[in-house]
Amino acid sequence: MERGTHSSAVERFVHIEEVSGSSPDVSTDMINFLKIIGGWFLDMIETAVFALSIFVLVYVFLAQPHQVSGNSMYPNFHTGEYLLTNKLAYRLSLPRRGEVIVFKAPSSAHCPTGGACDFIKRIIGEPGDKLSLQAGKFYVNGQLLDEPYLAVDLKTPGDYYLSEGREITLGEDEYFVAGDNRLGSSDSRAWGPITAGRIVGRAWIRYWPLRELGVIPDYLPVNAR
Repeated sequence: MERGTHSSAVERFVHIEEVSGSSPDVSTDMINFLKIIGGWFLDMIETAVFALSIFVLVYVFLAQPHQVSGNSMYPNFHTGEYLLTNKLAYRLSLPRRGEVIVFKAPSSAHCPTGGACDFIKRIIGEPGDKLSLQAGKFYVNGQLLDEPYLAVDLKTPGDYYLSEGREITLGEDEYFVAGDNRLGSSDSRAWGPITAGRIVGRAWIRYWPLRELGVIPDYLPVNAR
């Protein structure tokens, strides 16, 4: 009886030792697993921070998305379209006649939202230009402005600031802008020129809808330069 009892105790002891001896392996596997998961999360966080940094850099210095709201640039731009505005363009060169720009609307433009807003228009006059309206057409420095982006028979009506038959001279930091939809655009004809400091950038890429995806062309007039 004693021998049998002693043998059973030894067996139980050996069994306990075997079970206890496997614990360090389980703990090590768990630690390694947690290290892998932790490393994965750290990689994800680093990637997210890097992507966010790139986005902020692009948004602040290079390009900014804008949505076209309204029909002031019809038929070349339609409400609901999404554009990328090149904010770097005018750090390297001056705005030019014919280019489509996005700018901070002056208070006299009366933003539809009631607060600050951005407008999209086309540059008609550059600093120092003499600008007039004659028979529904823009004349710059005495020459008829070539506008290939408009219908040939379209007439441009005057407004409060620039009426038919009146001539104005732009200041050294002023740009005269107008919407392509001359019958449905609030622009410099009504509230005057904008200053260079208000320009956000040049309308660069149309990326939505996808069927319209592409670089926005610059229509540089062949005359009035």
